[in-house]
Amino acid sequence: MTLPATSFDWVRQLVHRESAIVLQPGKEYLVEARLLPLARSMGLPDVGRLVDTVRTRPNPDANRRIVEALTTNETSWFRDGDPFTALSTTVLPALLAGRGPAEPLRIWSAACSSGQEPYTIAMLLQDALPNAAARVSITATDISREMVERTRAGRFSQLEVNRGLPAPMLVRHFTRVGNEWEVAPALRRMVTASECNLAAPLPRMGPFDVVYLRNVLIYFDLATKQAILRRVREIMRPDCWLFLGAAETTLGVDDSWERVVIGRSSAYRPLKGA
Repeated sequence: MTLPATSFDWVRQLVHRESAIVLQPGKEYLVEARLLPLARSMGLPDVGRLVDTVRTRPNPDANRRIVEALTTNETSWFRDGDPFTALSTTVLPALLAGRGPAEPLRIWSAACSSGQEPYTIAMLLQDALPNAAARVSITATDISREMVERTRAGRFSQLEVNRGLPAPMLVRHFTRVGNEWEVAPALRRMVTASECNLAAPLPRMGPFDVVYLRNVLIYFDLATKQAILRRVREIMRPDCWLFLGAAETTLGVDDSWERVVIGRSSAYRPLKGA
């Protein structure tokens, strides 16, 4: 069944209102594919009937599930590689040089999906710092409640660990539990996961030394991008580092950031006085 235009428009408005994500015309196929499993789980034959049901009988939980189904949760270990190399070779040494030996390091993995990014960071710091478990705090957030719960659980299928996780790290930092792999307790203690809508006022957290805000700004309009970058800057330390996705930039969006090239990657730092 083809999704009626009125149903698609209702979904577009709901998603934009709740998350500021923009669904452009032509994405009807995506809405149908993502929402059909939800419709069937609710005993409904198709997405059009799902929309009609939720419109006539407002249900906050159903609204949340619709929005979560339409957020992108594509991820892998060491995704795109270079931003993690930059953390190890440049960012971490610079931070350590400017901090006392026991001063905490705070990192935020925004839009963390199912947890591969924050646990990738945790593994790198565990291998680099002898006191990482006591010194490093990694905040992992996502708009999806399901993704937050998966991050907290720290369990991954064989297929998931095969996506970019080096075998030595798998052996060193994971334990086999049935058909899944569980992150070591020391790494799980470093990571705190919670729900967070980047398009809304941020909860009290930080200040952060490093923020990974990768592959998420591309889904927002210009005004929302500007608001997110402003709020992120407000909870970062003056000598902090911001990593965006390869297709993202602050240029032409927020001129209060300086781009710093690090090898094949780049990071952004707040301009002094901005």
